[in-house]
Parts: sequence; structure tokens; C-alpha cells
Amino acid sequence: MTTTAPPGRQTSDDQPERGGLIARVSLGRAFRPVSSEFLLITSAALLLTGFGLVMVLSATSALDNGQSPFDHVMKQSVFAVVGIPLMFVLSRAPMRFWQRIAWPALILATAFQLLVYVPGLGIAANGNRNWVAIGGFQFQPAEFLKLTLALWMGAVLYRKRRLLTSWAHVFIPVVPVSVLVIGTVLGGKDLGTVMILVLVVLGALFFAGIKLRMFILPALLSVVVVLLSAVGSENRMERIGSLFAPDDASCYYSTCYQSLHGIWGLASGGLFGLGLGNSKEKYDWLPAAANDYIFAIIGEELGLIGCVVVLVLFALFAIGAFRIIRRTDDTFVRIIAGAITLWIVGQALVNIGVVLRIFPVLGVPLPFMSQGGTSLLSVLIACGVLLSCARTLPDRRAVAEVPARAAGRSGRSRG
Repeated sequence: MTTTAPPGRQTSDDQPERGGLIARVSLGRAFRPVSSEFLLITSAALLLTGFGLVMVLSATSALDNGQSPFDHVMKQSVFAVVGIPLMFVLSRAPMRFWQRIAWPALILATAFQLLVYVPGLGIAANGNRNWVAIGGFQFQPAEFLKLTLALWMGAVLYRKRRLLTSWAHVFIPVVPVSVLVIGTVLGGKDLGTVMILVLVVLGALFFAGIKLRMFILPALLSVVVVLLSAVGSENRMERIGSLFAPDDASCYYSTCYQSLHGIWGLASGGLFGLGLGNSKEKYDWLPAAANDYIFAIIGEELGLIGCVVVLVLFALFAIGAFRIIRRTDDTFVRIIAGAITLWIVGQALVNIGVVLRIFPVLGVPLPFMSQGGTSLLSVLIACGVLLSCARTLPDRRAVAEVPARAAGRSGRSRG
């Protein structure tokens, strides 16, 4: 006797076929080709990181303090080895994960930043107190604040996305919390990092789509805070004044020493440079040659061509990131991608502007390239967030197939 399965139900013979179909769909989602935005960001990040390791090795090879010339680059490599796999792991995280950890991450990062004021842990250098020494390594906690503040701003503004026409909802809790977080860095007199954090906050507000009149007031308030911080410090005013000093030896032994050696090193490279490893400025002439002024060493050793390569890689990174912002329909993705992109690209432009004497010496590293494990790790984690955002973009090929399938069904129905 033959039995027929009721409508809407499957027989046991259909179950293996259904299971195989589900498995194929799952594998297809897991191994589907990544977007062009994903490839642009990944390629730029990996190339800049590798280029940075080479230049850190070159810039620190002249240090003569009894250390191996590989000590500094090995420490930097440890953070690269940890950060690059972590970037790809975090790229698999869903947006809900970033929303849930936004508050705890910001609280932990702020607590970490407060350690710079603990005696025995905090380290002051060059008038700034922004370092922590733990287990033989030095960390700059403010680097993690940049990422966590971007995530927190995205989570808060996304939750209030339908209320952002009201000034009260824009102000609370964005302004009080941001002022508190940025104040922990400003207390250590690190004005350069403060400016980048302000850029993150303004970028998040801009990409959240708040009205222009609401955006202008926080922007003006930020400018006033930065100017007051600069005026309140004699050292900062001297740095600003050095921009207007002539490019000669009139202020060589005062505030212009570092900036003059930076521009001299950059200019001496010419078109093709002196050759990798042949920098003269790194021999105790240029302070922070491997840190804030690594772009000057690139220009000296690799010339204009090397500098253009760096600029092109940052441009590719920016193109990939801004394409995410343009293509996404998710407000949360737009906010965090915009804030992170403005942080990384904006900080790169500020660092290069300092070397070119467009800006005063601010002490901000060149992302991916400057010596500093904390900076490298935080930027690679931020890239993981951007790659996670890139995975949420619709598949263009799938969208293109829909009209074709519809046209095929229409043709069969007419036939």
C-alpha cells in the first residue's frame, strides 16, 4: 500500500536532500567572496603594517645603547603578530556584538587610561603623562579610547536615531561622557590625542545625520577647548610659534630643533632617496625618528616615491572605508565606520602635516607605521571593526541576479 505525505510535509526520503541543501547554503555564506571594500581595507592595512616594520627597523638601527638593532622591531612585531589575526577574527563579529560591548569597553578603556596617574605605573615624557609601564612593556592607554569612544558614540546615537532632532537627546549622554573621557587625557597634557578624540566625537555626530545647527555648537565648543588648552601651556605656545619661525638656525637650539631636522631629512631624500637604511638624521639628530617623525625617515631614505606610496596606501584605505559608509543602510555601521575612518585617516594627515611644518609638533603617531605597539594594536582592531562592517554590505552580484531571474520567469510565463 502506497502512502502519500500530507501537503506541506516532507517524507523521510526528502530529509537528506533538505539537509544537504541547508549545508550548501551555510557553506556558501561562510565562503562567499568578500567585497571590494573588504579587500581594499585589508590590503592597505597589511601593506602599511609591513612597510612600517621595515621602517622601524631602519630608524632604530642607529641607536647605540647596548641593544641589538632588532630589539625594537621585535617588540613591534609582537603586536603585529597579535593584531593581524585578531583583526580577521573580529571581522566575523556581528554588529550586535559591537553594540553590546560599547559601554563596557569604554569603561574599561577609561579605567586603563586612569592608570597613567598611578605612581609607579604612569610615565611622564616630554611634558605629557600618557604612558603606563606593565610587565616590561609600555602602553599608551589613550589609543584604546579612540576606538571605544567611536563604538560607544555609534551605539548611543543609533539607539537615539529617531530622537536626534531634539537638542536634549543629542546632548545627553554624548557631551557629558565625552567630556569626561577626553578630560582623562587632557589631564595628562596630551593635546594631540585630545584633538583626535574630538575628531572621533564630531565624526560620529556628523555621520549620525544630526542637523547642522546642532553640529556647529559642539564643533565650536571643541575648538574653544583646544585653543584654551594651547594658550594655557607655554610649551604648546612655543610649538605653535615655531611654525612662523624662518627655516634657518635662528631658533635651532630652542623650539625649532625637531621640526627643522624633520623637514631637512624629508627634503634631503629628493626623488629616489638616499637608500633604505642610509638616513643621516636618525643618528641622534632627529628625536622620535621611529615614532612621530617616521615619515621624515621615509622621505629621506626612499625619497618622494616612498612618500607617495604611503599616501596612496592611505588613500586606498580611505576609499574602501568611505565606500562602506556610502553603501550601507545601517545607521550604526555608518556612524562607527565614519568615526573610525576620520580617526585613522585624520591622524595620518595630522602626522604628515607636522613633518611638513603645516601643524605644530603634536606628538601623534603615523597609524600602522610609527613605532608603538599600543597604537598598532588599536588600529588593527579598528580595522577588524571596519571589516566587520564591510561584511554587512549587500552582495552586488546577488542583487544583480534578481532582475535577471525576474526577467526569466516573466519570459516563461509569456511563453
